[in-house]
Amino acid sequence: MAEAFKFELVSPERLLVSEQVEHVVIPGAEGEMTVLANHSPVMTTVKPGVVTVKSAGGGEERYVVFGGFADILPEGCTLLAESAVRVAEIDRDDLARRIQEAREDAADAKSDEERTRAEAFLAQLATLQDAV
Repeated sequence: MAEAFKFELVSPERLLVSEQVEHVVIPGAEGEMTVLANHSPVMTTVKPGVVTVKSAGGGEERYVVFGGFADILPEGCTLLAESAVRVAEIDRDDLARRIQEAREDAADAKSDEERTRAEAFLAQLATLQDAV
Protein backbone atom coordinates (compact mmCIF):
# COMPACT_ATOMS: atom_id res chain seq x y z
CA MET A 1 0.00 0.00 0.00
CA ALA A 2 1.32 3.45 -0.94
CA GLU A 3 2.22 5.94 1.76
CA ALA A 4 -0.54 8.48 2.44
CA PHE A 5 -0.19 12.27 2.50
CA LYS A 6 -2.46 15.25 3.14
CA PHE A 7 -4.33 16.68 0.13
CA GLU A 8 -6.58 19.72 0.08
CA LEU A 9 -8.67 21.00 -2.83
CA VAL A 10 -9.94 24.50 -2.20
CA SER A 11 -12.13 26.75 -4.33
CA PRO A 12 -13.26 30.30 -3.47
CA GLU A 13 -16.65 28.88 -2.50
CA ARG A 14 -15.54 26.02 -0.23
CA LEU A 15 -13.10 23.37 0.86
CA LEU A 16 -13.91 20.34 -1.31
CA VAL A 17 -11.31 17.85 -0.04
CA SER A 18 -9.13 17.68 3.05
CA GLU A 19 -7.98 14.13 3.65
CA GLN A 20 -5.18 11.59 3.58
CA VAL A 21 -4.69 10.24 0.05
CA GLU A 22 -2.48 7.73 -1.78
CA HIS A 23 -2.12 9.85 -4.92
CA VAL A 24 -3.60 12.75 -6.85
CA VAL A 25 -3.54 13.33 -10.62
CA ILE A 26 -3.45 17.04 -11.47
CA PRO A 27 -3.88 18.70 -14.90
CA GLY A 28 -0.78 20.88 -14.64
CA ALA A 29 -0.04 23.56 -17.21
CA GLU A 30 2.95 21.53 -18.45
CA GLY A 31 0.96 18.30 -18.55
CA GLU A 32 -0.78 15.86 -16.28
CA MET A 33 1.16 14.98 -13.14
CA THR A 34 0.72 12.37 -10.43
CA VAL A 35 1.53 13.46 -6.90
CA LEU A 36 2.62 10.86 -4.33
CA ALA A 37 3.86 11.16 -0.74
CA ASN A 38 7.34 12.70 -0.42
CA HIS A 39 7.07 14.45 -3.79
CA SER A 40 9.76 17.03 -4.52
CA PRO A 41 8.61 20.62 -3.84
CA VAL A 42 6.87 22.07 -6.89
CA MET A 43 4.44 24.88 -7.55
CA THR A 44 2.53 24.69 -10.82
CA THR A 45 -0.38 26.36 -12.50
CA VAL A 46 -3.37 24.16 -13.16
CA LYS A 47 -5.28 24.19 -16.43
CA PRO A 48 -8.97 23.32 -16.74
CA GLY A 49 -9.34 19.58 -16.40
CA VAL A 50 -10.13 16.67 -14.14
CA VAL A 51 -8.35 16.04 -10.82
CA THR A 52 -8.42 12.40 -9.72
CA VAL A 53 -8.04 11.75 -5.98
CA LYS A 54 -7.32 8.23 -4.65
CA SER A 55 -8.02 8.28 -0.92
CA ALA A 56 -5.99 6.33 1.62
CA GLY A 57 -9.10 4.21 2.19
CA GLY A 58 -9.09 3.11 -1.44
CA GLY A 59 -11.97 5.16 -2.84
CA GLU A 60 -11.53 7.42 -5.85
CA GLU A 61 -13.18 10.78 -6.60
CA ARG A 62 -12.91 13.03 -9.64
CA TYR A 63 -13.24 16.82 -9.64
CA VAL A 64 -13.46 19.30 -12.49
CA VAL A 65 -11.24 22.34 -11.95
CA PHE A 66 -11.15 25.54 -13.98
CA GLY A 67 -7.62 26.78 -13.47
CA GLY A 68 -5.67 27.65 -10.35
CA PHE A 69 -2.38 26.47 -8.93
CA ALA A 70 -0.99 23.58 -6.89
CA ASP A 71 1.56 23.79 -4.10
CA ILE A 72 3.25 20.41 -3.73
CA LEU A 73 5.52 19.59 -0.80
CA PRO A 74 6.94 16.28 0.48
CA GLU A 75 4.34 16.21 3.28
CA GLY A 76 1.30 17.25 1.24
CA CYS A 77 -0.38 19.03 -1.64
CA THR A 78 -2.79 21.96 -1.76
CA LEU A 79 -4.64 22.77 -4.96
CA LEU A 80 -6.21 26.23 -5.02
CA ALA A 81 -8.71 26.18 -7.86
CA GLU A 82 -10.38 29.18 -9.48
CA SER A 83 -13.50 27.00 -9.56
CA ALA A 84 -14.04 23.32 -8.74
CA VAL A 85 -16.86 20.80 -8.57
CA ARG A 86 -17.17 17.01 -8.25
CA VAL A 87 -17.59 15.35 -11.65
CA ALA A 88 -20.78 13.72 -10.36
CA GLU A 89 -22.20 17.21 -9.72
CA ILE A 90 -21.04 18.87 -12.97
CA ASP A 91 -23.56 21.19 -14.50
CA ARG A 92 -23.31 20.51 -18.21
CA ASP A 93 -25.22 23.72 -18.95
CA ASP A 94 -22.59 25.71 -17.00
CA LEU A 95 -19.83 24.02 -19.00
CA ALA A 96 -21.64 24.82 -22.26
CA ARG A 97 -21.99 28.45 -21.10
CA ARG A 98 -18.26 28.67 -20.35
CA ILE A 99 -17.47 27.25 -23.80
CA GLN A 100 -19.75 29.83 -25.46
CA GLU A 101 -18.08 32.64 -23.47
CA ALA A 102 -14.65 31.38 -24.53
CA ARG A 103 -15.78 31.37 -28.19
CA GLU A 104 -16.96 34.96 -27.80
CA ASP A 105 -13.68 35.95 -26.14
CA ALA A 106 -11.72 34.45 -29.05
CA ALA A 107 -13.92 36.25 -31.59
CA ASP A 108 -13.65 39.58 -29.72
CA ALA A 109 -9.89 39.39 -29.10
CA LYS A 110 -8.08 42.66 -29.85
CA SER A 111 -4.66 41.10 -30.40
CA ASP A 112 -3.15 37.86 -31.63
CA GLU A 113 -1.92 37.15 -28.10
CA GLU A 114 -5.43 37.52 -26.63
CA ARG A 115 -6.88 35.37 -29.40
CA THR A 116 -4.27 32.65 -28.88
CA ARG A 117 -4.97 32.59 -25.12
CA ALA A 118 -8.74 32.45 -25.66
CA GLU A 119 -8.44 29.69 -28.25
CA ALA A 120 -6.19 27.64 -25.94
CA PHE A 121 -8.71 28.02 -23.12
CA LEU A 122 -11.52 27.03 -25.50
CA ALA A 123 -9.60 23.90 -26.54
CA GLN A 124 -9.08 22.97 -22.88
CA LEU A 125 -12.80 23.38 -22.16
CA ALA A 126 -13.74 21.26 -25.19
CA THR A 127 -11.35 18.53 -24.00
CA LEU A 128 -12.87 18.77 -20.53
CA GLN A 129 -16.38 18.46 -21.97
CA ASP A 130 -15.30 15.23 -23.68
CA ALA A 131 -13.80 13.92 -20.40
CA VAL A 132 -16.98 14.33 -18.39
